[in-house]
Amino acid sequence: MLRRLLLVLLPLLLLLAAALGGPLANAVAERETQATYLDRLTDVGRFASLAESALNSTHTEALQDEVARYGQLYGIPVAVVAVDGDIVAASQQRPDLTDPAVVAAMDSAFAGTRPSPPAAVMPWETAPLVVVEPVGRDSEVVAAVVEVSPTDRLRADILSQWGWLAALGILPLLAVIAAAWPISRWILRPVRRLDEATAAIAGGIVDTHVDDVSGPPELRRLSTSFNTMVDVVNTAMRRQRDFVADASHQLRNPLASLRLAVDNLKPHLPDSEPVREAHHIAVDEAQEMGNVLDALLAATRLDAAAETVELALLVSAHLPKWQVLGVTVETDVPAGQRVPVSYGSVLDELVANAARLSGGTRVRVFFVDGSLHVADNGTGLSEEDRAQALNRFWRSPRHQNVSGTGLGLSICADLISAAGGTLRLAEANPGLDVVITPASRD
Repeated sequence: MLRRLLLVLLPLLLLLAAALGGPLANAVAERETQATYLDRLTDVGRFASLAESALNSTHTEALQDEVARYGQLYGIPVAVVAVDGDIVAASQQRPDLTDPAVVAAMDSAFAGTRPSPPAAVMPWETAPLVVVEPVGRDSEVVAAVVEVSPTDRLRADILSQWGWLAALGILPLLAVIAAAWPISRWILRPVRRLDEATAAIAGGIVDTHVDDVSGPPELRRLSTSFNTMVDVVNTAMRRQRDFVADASHQLRNPLASLRLAVDNLKPHLPDSEPVREAHHIAVDEAQEMGNVLDALLAATRLDAAAETVELALLVSAHLPKWQVLGVTVETDVPAGQRVPVSYGSVLDELVANAARLSGGTRVRVFFVDGSLHVADNGTGLSEEDRAQALNRFWRSPRHQNVSGTGLGLSICADLISAAGGTLRLAEANPGLDVVITPASRD
């Protein structure tokens, strides 16, 4: 989570730096370009003044000497060009008068106007800086001073200043990043603690609390509310379990007395078919109430500790109980595979259901491809019935006259889910295949 937050913040900081640095870098380029242009404009203005005097007196030797010394000293090509195109004076390295930029600037100067100042020079642009100054004014222009100045030094200066700006900009950016790391950890620490707590609760440790009280006030209040919620939920669950357990236990004694009384009535009843049938129904109903209480007690044990046991030992221990159910029970489970101890009661219920309800003669308990199967060779269930069979109190229409509570499969599914696994019903062809996939234990 911390890395994701930084991945969001860093691009925003970089965009902010670019938004501020871009205009500043352009302003630096414009300032340096303007300074260089004004410096060159001063030089050509001086040459224009000398050229005007020289042309009026027809003595151009001094002008030629001055232009030559300037070109030799600074390495900048300069030329004084008459209106008819003749070169009045020029440095040893003459400017390229055929360059389109030079031609356009000369045309503007001969028309009596000074060319517009150049745009900002960027470090990646290699075009020279063209400065042209008319000699004379308005319609009396007689020549133009042309200077084509290389921009190598100008571009180097701009690039150097950009480098300093980037270095100065990176320092606060690094400082913000360095501060963002601990601040983000401080802000997200309660969120991380909450995530760990919810994961622990999902894993079955339902009394987990968040003890870390650091972080922003809003997240500290959230941690306190989370702990309060855990306490309230645990209290409600405990009261519910206690109520079911207490009610079941309290009903056991009256129910046992009722069953004993019904059984003791048998010798005192008239020897007639209707009376015997009524007595038999009463005994069956009392037994069914006992089964319901047992199912309710099993439901209260869904949060039992997730202790594990070796599956082969578990099946061996329960196999004698299954073999007296009136069907052939076959087992094939690998050694070393461990499952929660609650799987014992689940297998008891599934094998008993198969023997009692399937109408088959064989039940297979086997483990394959990471799943535990309890399959019978009976009549099975339709796809529609399989979709409803895990609901509480659901009974198949053809089993309405068979004893049962309709809670067995539902409680088995809840027990498997509480242990982190899944239970589903599949077609065995013929029969029903109950597939149990234990939780992954990497």
